[in-house]
Amino acid sequence: MTITKAILAAAVAATALSAPALAQDAEFQLPEQCTTAAISGGMDHSGMGHGGMPGNEGGGMMEMMGMGGVDIESMPEHVQENMRRMMISMPAMHEGMMNEDADVAFACGMIAHHQGAIDMAQVLLEHGDNPEMIELAGEIIAAQVGEIEQMTTWLAENAN
Repeated sequence: MTITKAILAAAVAATALSAPALAQDAEFQLPEQCTTAAISGGMDHSGMGHGGMPGNEGGGMMEMMGMGGVDIESMPEHVQENMRRMMISMPAMHEGMMNEDADVAFACGMIAHHQGAIDMAQVLLEHGDNPEMIELAGEIIAAQVGEIEQMTTWLAENAN
């Protein structure tokens, strides 16, 4: 591991520890202002494949993305990890965007979207080798964490 990668990985770990709500080890959760319970006339997303991919739990989401029948387990580890994390953030993004208030829908959808960017950057930090991409992944994590905090604060202050 290069010195740059080690330093960047330590910085990312510190950032991740300072924002435990963003960790994908525990399933990603949107702020309460974004859940279907907070949305009048919301849709039931129980079949959207929330959670991990083992078995066929993410099958609905895989079908929606045109990837039905793809053997994820035969793919490289970084692809498997990206897909596992995407099966959490994509349904959350869809759920967040269903709010009747355009501003709340934007914030909720973008929180999940930004979490997806953080997840992809974390996977790159775990598996990537190129110093330029590793540096970019660290910058992406820092920017997205800050923007998620900004939108979460806005929701707490402005959304019903």
